[in-house]
Amino acid sequence: MEILIMLVPIIILMYFMQRSQKKQQRKRQELLDSMRPGNQVVTIGGLHGVVSEIDDEKKTVTLDCEGIYLEFDRASIRTVRSSDTGENTQSTAVPPTDNVPDHTSEEMNADNDSQKDKDQSQE
Repeated sequence: MEILIMLVPIIILMYFMQRSQKKQQRKRQELLDSMRPGNQVVTIGGLHGVVSEIDDEKKTVTLDCEGIYLEFDRASIRTVRSSDTGENTQSTAVPPTDNVPDHTSEEMNADNDSQKDKDQSQE
């Protein structure tokens, strides 16, 4: 009986995790299926370009990056933006972390000036 009490929550947890993964996988597939020539995309490596052509047979995408044509696997596309609106149709990008404090240029100049004053006083 105790084993059953422990197994039921584990099975429920596994079910919801699998369901979540399927939902993410479906959204990702819709993102790749919605790509059309002329859409602006960002690859997983951070390269920005415009879709020039899509080869469904080889499952590749040719990107125009300011006159340079590069061929990528469809799976290497992270973000697709519509060329008409410029908005994300869907993004699977990881949000940036806020670990780095924001400094304005005035604060940085003040810090540099105070550091120079300290260096001069030590000499």
